[in-house]
Amino acid sequence: MSTFIHGGNVQANGIRQHYLRYGGQGTASRPAIVLIPGITSPAITWGFVAERLGQHFDTYVLDARGRGLSSAGPELDYGTDACADDIAAFAEVMAIDAYHLLGHSMGARFAARSAVRHPHGLKSLVLIDPPVSGPGRREYPSKLPWYVDSIRQSLSGMDAEAMRAFCPTWTDAQLQVRAEWLHTCYEPAIVRAFDDFHQVDFHQDLPRLPVPALLMVAGRGGVIQADDEAEIRQLQPAIQIAHVANAGHMIPWDDLEGFFAAFGDFLGTSLS
Repeated sequence: MSTFIHGGNVQANGIRQHYLRYGGQGTASRPAIVLIPGITSPAITWGFVAERLGQHFDTYVLDARGRGLSSAGPELDYGTDACADDIAAFAEVMAIDAYHLLGHSMGARFAARSAVRHPHGLKSLVLIDPPVSGPGRREYPSKLPWYVDSIRQSLSGMDAEAMRAFCPTWTDAQLQVRAEWLHTCYEPAIVRAFDDFHQVDFHQDLPRLPVPALLMVAGRGGVIQADDEAEIRQLQPAIQIAHVANAGHMIPWDDLEGFFAAFGDFLGTSLS
């Protein structure tokens, strides 16, 4: 049985924020999760993950500004701080007074910044394979044209088979969803986020994380390497680190059960 409740839109931090809700009815035994997807992943693309999370939590998956059904346009700020502030504003407007914050890739960088800037109500933080690039560091492994070329192609319409050229290991269902929704990713928002991967220092927030944190590392992603883990542990000694050995950067797409197993009991219950 599906745990999907509804989708919705709210005005928060001066923009329209679109979300999908799974599980419903947050209580002490069913706390809330707010999930922030990656750079070109509208909320709907994480639906298969949220379905499982909704069995245990009141789960909200957000469209980051410039993606999905949230606000987009040339007048908006797509920088890390603005996107981080969106998260806390959403929680406030929705009266979510206690929540676990999960972020994947770009979403993990936004989540870490949000935790530092807006710790109120936050219970824990899960950083799923965040880019550790930044000023003076090695580049993020993916290149900007991979994103931009696929977005531009999607604007004129593309099917799952055309999307396979960009995501050759994905299932037909995964490709279909991405082909349907990729056109909602506003190119300037994606370019700004990619530039921030290299111009904003992710590591500056790690020593100041106000809640327990879990770092999930893709074993085949090439994003976080052993020396990166060592540096992260030095900056935040209390952080827990879990590995999904057989997954690339898009961890749940490659190994869904390994993804859920990596949480262990960090969120207070087993997701496996």
